[in-house]
Amino acid sequence: MKFLVDAQLPRRFCDWLRESGHDALHTLELELGNKTTDSEITRIADRDGRIVVTKDDDFVQSFLLRNTPQRLMLVASGNIGNAELERLIIDALPTIIEAFEAAHYIEIGRNSLIIHE
Repeated sequence: MKFLVDAQLPRRFCDWLRESGHDALHTLELELGNKTTDSEITRIADRDGRIVVTKDDDFVQSFLLRNTPQRLMLVASGNIGNAELERLIIDALPTIIEAFEAAHYIEIGRNSLIIHE
């Protein structure tokens, strides 16, 4: 799967995804880096078939109102250390990948994974 990881998440988030065999791009790798606008992130993700991974609720509103980005993963864990975030993502990744075969929006929290169909 292809992912585009937003600025609020650490760059190493991409490493976790890549180590699991996925194509991951962080906003820091884009031309404008973390200054890339939400609309540009959405445009790039939709153009390249990437899932936007974010903590930013604005993407949820855009998804619900305009169905863009086309695929979205909201990290709804609140403040969390990188080690705990890594464990959370790595443990849930097989389920996340399977869910994105049919779903377009997933929320992951510290104790839950919600798949919106």
